[in-house]
Amino acid sequence: MGPVALLDLIGIDLGWSKETSKGETMQQILCEAGRFGIKNNKGYYNYAEGSRAPKPAPEVEAMIKALAQKKGYTPRAISDEEIVQRCIYPIINEGAKILEEKIAVRPSDLDVIWVNGYGWPVYRGGPMFYADLVGLDKVLAVMKQFQAKHGDDFKPAPLLERLVKEGKNFASLNV
Repeated sequence: MGPVALLDLIGIDLGWSKETSKGETMQQILCEAGRFGIKNNKGYYNYAEGSRAPKPAPEVEAMIKALAQKKGYTPRAISDEEIVQRCIYPIINEGAKILEEKIAVRPSDLDVIWVNGYGWPVYRGGPMFYADLVGLDKVLAVMKQFQAKHGDDFKPAPLLERLVKEGKNFASLNV
């Protein structure tokens, strides 16, 4: 399931406030248009009554294009690799923050949650295991690029930076 299908399933209006909404994000725009997700058969996708099968929503595509134009984004081709990095590397980075804050004890604990709770492919081992396979230095470098291009939402976690500096990986923390 992709990220927007997941948002439709969860409910786009989760965390949205009609009173404070200013039409500045896709969440706000969709909610202001009454598109809350599967619960009312229209979100990022359209849904037939009683179905969870997503159908394209041309009206949402138009909303996305209008917001992109308003924010000055220029459409461009995005590689499969960049899509994976933009979706997965922030998960890895957030995992590093969770470890740093001692919310979780070990990276493998996070992997178990992702595999058993979110359906991460077992053969991929979880995001922290995947990060070790890719190389923390590569994850860090890409996160720094994303931060420079997209802002501090992509700021690398201090733990990620420290592990790279020390030549360690997440597996070294599984004690």
